[in-house]
Amino acid sequence: MDLTISRASRRREMARGEKTRQEILKVAMDIASAEGLEGLTIGRLAQELNMSKSGLFAHFGSKEELQLATIDTARAVFVTEVVEPSFPAERGLARLEAMLEAWLSYVERSVFRGGCFFFAVSAEMDDRPGSVRDLVAELTKAWLDAIEEEIGQAQAAGQLNPKADVALLAFQLHAFVQEANWSFRLHDDQQAFAHARAAIRQCLTMAATAAGQRALSGRQAATGKVGRKRRSK
Repeated sequence: MDLTISRASRRREMARGEKTRQEILKVAMDIASAEGLEGLTIGRLAQELNMSKSGLFAHFGSKEELQLATIDTARAVFVTEVVEPSFPAERGLARLEAMLEAWLSYVERSVFRGGCFFFAVSAEMDDRPGSVRDLVAELTKAWLDAIEEEIGQAQAAGQLNPKADVALLAFQLHAFVQEANWSFRLHDDQQAFAHARAAIRQCLTMAATAAGQRALSGRQAATGKVGRKRRSK
């Protein structure tokens, strides 16, 4: 019986420890999105969370470990907020547009205090060699690759001009969202996201075949119905 109680106690302690770790990382993501990963210090987090420095050290043995854990947690948030919502859309143009719309929504809703987490930390870490920069580069490249892959799917389905440059189109679409984030955060441009959506739609429409035009029209009609249902509630 004593052994059973001891095991149950350890499980409760581990659960409490994981809960505390996630609370720390949530605050860390907000700080990093607004002030950069270098703004993450044990002292700063201890102050914001009203915790002791020793308590924080128990979860993260070094600043680099804290930064890497923060990036990985931000990746999980991105998957939940951006990647997973696009899965129901049909592969090709519909999925591509769903991915970009989910990304714009994630930035527009300020899921993090400073806007797009990966935009902020990419600008900060691009010239700082090391494991932190490597992880940021790996994750941001993976998202650009996912956009390119979906453009390729659209081409294979006959929805995009077969002569369209996949890498160039992905670069353009990626840049529209990044520009919206920059313009909104730095200049408080209230039209930034509307401009980005219009630019994305124009870019896709110009590259689309007749089949692609139908796919885009179908998605626009479907999202319009969803919007009307939400407004009527």
